[in-house]
Amino acid sequence: MEERNIYRHIWHELSAGKQMIFLAGPRQAGKTTLAQIISREFTNHIYRNWDIADHRTQFIENPLFFETLERKDASTPLVVLDEIHKYRDWKNYLKGVYDQFHNEFIFLVSGSGRLDLYQKGGDSLAGRYFLFRLWPLTIAELGKRNRSFESFLKDPLGIDMEDAAAMNAIWSGLSEFSGFPEPFLRQKKAFYRRWSNTYSKQLIREDIRDLTGVKSVTDMETLYLLLPSKIGNPLSIPSLAQDLKVAYNTVRNWLTIFERYFLTISIAPWTKKISRAIQKERKVYMWDTPLIKDPANRLENMVALELWRAVTGWSDLGLGNFSVHFIKNKERQEVDFLIASDGQPILLIEAKLSATQPSTTLKKFQLALGIPAVQLIAEGEGFRLIRNEDQRILVATASQWLSALP
Repeated sequence: MEERNIYRHIWHELSAGKQMIFLAGPRQAGKTTLAQIISREFTNHIYRNWDIADHRTQFIENPLFFETLERKDASTPLVVLDEIHKYRDWKNYLKGVYDQFHNEFIFLVSGSGRLDLYQKGGDSLAGRYFLFRLWPLTIAELGKRNRSFESFLKDPLGIDMEDAAAMNAIWSGLSEFSGFPEPFLRQKKAFYRRWSNTYSKQLIREDIRDLTGVKSVTDMETLYLLLPSKIGNPLSIPSLAQDLKVAYNTVRNWLTIFERYFLTISIAPWTKKISRAIQKERKVYMWDTPLIKDPANRLENMVALELWRAVTGWSDLGLGNFSVHFIKNKERQEVDFLIASDGQPILLIEAKLSATQPSTTLKKFQLALGIPAVQLIAEGEGFRLIRNEDQRILVATASQWLSALP
């Protein structure tokens, strides 16, 4: 199993203070494995998982179980609380634990629900935790290029063409088996199909149904199965509501739940300095990439996941407030992605299967915004740097450029 060094770096940065650390992310993305890796750095540590019956019983019998930890030395112990958000009073519990013990223990709280948004009500945890998110494997993590964040910001068009064959092989594996560690590491199509068929059904029929009270589970599953054909275009909720014969607000609520439980991500349109930009519709992308059959849409989805991993990590580290958007106007001119920092655009990214010349639309919006641009293609042996008046556009393979994304 990979050592998840990108996320270990985030952990080390955030855990230097007194706050609890919340680790959120999709089921089976590797949160428990990362917690075990982190635990190895501590002489004294204890792990409890709410989904394990014995652990749950011990917790209920003695909520301060970690006080009884048998220590091997005087170093500060690590307490890992996994899936604790399923405990009804989890926020008040963590607040009390933090207020009483934050000088004596380091707390790592992990879960597959959105720990920052999961449950309304209860006492506030504001100021008592830092959140970071762990995602399925990406080419930037697997490629181990180790480009610094500062280097990227200085020259986002920089590219290293070494190890092209290895990067292409990783990219192909992510396309065929997804970035979830178990199917990716096995590299078996039959296993991936079995895993994928089970994954969303279990998540919707168990976690989502039990924790949100959704009753129309079959219709929710149908909505999820419709999403692969919708990748690449802004999502029309009225159209989906009509197809499913359910209310608009029901579809909107289900899409929000998909994001909360990390089945999907969504990005909003960018409107500043864009004439006649669309305002409301969002694009949705899926963590289980191989479900998307159209090659162009699958490529766009893979690029979206790589960019999402990057901007959430940068934001979690406190490097800025980063976000991913898309551009589309009412004339149907579109650029797939825009990265923004603290509300200002810094980079445009277009995904094309094979076009080696920058699209006219990419050139147009680049000049309107005055920022660098990248056009990523599926295959190729080199790269091109093309002038667009006073700006530059890099045309390169997605595997090479994204593998160096910090």
